[in-house]
Amino acid sequence: MSVDSVFVHKMWDEKELSKMVKGGVPFPMLSDAGGKVGKVYGVYDEDAGVENRGRFLIDPDGVIQAYEVLTPPVGRNVAETLRQIQAFQHVRATKGAEATPSGWKPGKLTLKPGPDLVGKVWEVWKTDMAFDD
Repeated sequence: MSVDSVFVHKMWDEKELSKMVKGGVPFPMLSDAGGKVGKVYGVYDEDAGVENRGRFLIDPDGVIQAYEVLTPPVGRNVAETLRQIQAFQHVRATKGAEATPSGWKPGKLTLKPGPDLVGKVWEVWKTDMAFDD
């Protein structure tokens, strides 16, 4: 969502994003003309009439699970956003019985939260995550 029109979003997806993410962004992009939603989330710069780059992952219950706000010169990582969505979906599907370590991707090892995990996260990370692209 941004203050840009839906037409600008369409062109951006077709001419830019689809070259970075196969098939383009797999979710709708919304227009926030006037920055109404951006104001609620604290990312709208009223003086400039633009929104800082904010990413908010909101679960089906309406709870913000993650957010990141970047100033205009720093770009986002769409692949990382998609990875995080998959991780939050996995944790939700397991009702919190599993957690995902840093860099987790679908099919990789998960963590079982509890006292036995303390001091041993690195073992899973080292085994299943290290140097994995």
